[in-house]
Amino acid sequence: MTAEQYIQHLNLQPHPEGGFYKQNYTSSEFIPSTALPQRFRGKRPFSTAIYYLLQRGDFSTFHKIKSDECWHFYGGSTLHIHMIEKKGNYIFIKLGNRITDNELIQCIVPSGTWFAVEPAPNTDFALTGCTVAPGFDFEDFQIGDKATLLQLFPMHSIIIERLCRV
Repeated sequence: MTAEQYIQHLNLQPHPEGGFYKQNYTSSEFIPSTALPQRFRGKRPFSTAIYYLLQRGDFSTFHKIKSDECWHFYGGSTLHIHMIEKKGNYIFIKLGNRITDNELIQCIVPSGTWFAVEPAPNTDFALTGCTVAPGFDFEDFQIGDKATLLQLFPMHSIIIERLCRV
């Protein structure tokens, strides 16, 4: 299938960070705010999941969320995940199904980690899924400001300059 066919068939919509998505699961049970770390305001579902698709020439801008996020590879070709940990360490992951080429079919982005995602060179699109626990809420989502990220992590200026929209 093509990217457009997946977008149409799965009813994917534009995502504020770039790419296309659809939330396809929200648990019916919630964690009360009193049982969550202080960084959360309000209750959260146990877990949420989305489909996420990126096409050639697009990227998911640097952002972070307050929960751990598990990425799953479904189709298309390789996706590059760029992470900058709180202490400034850079981590690069290739998400895909070519395990013998050091690609992972699943990876974790820890809570509070700045990260951006882009299709690998010569990749037309990548279809992935993201599972978040405690469940995702847009209140927990922060898009990175280029100037702020450059000030915090000047040693990663090349990737920040390339993968920030604002």
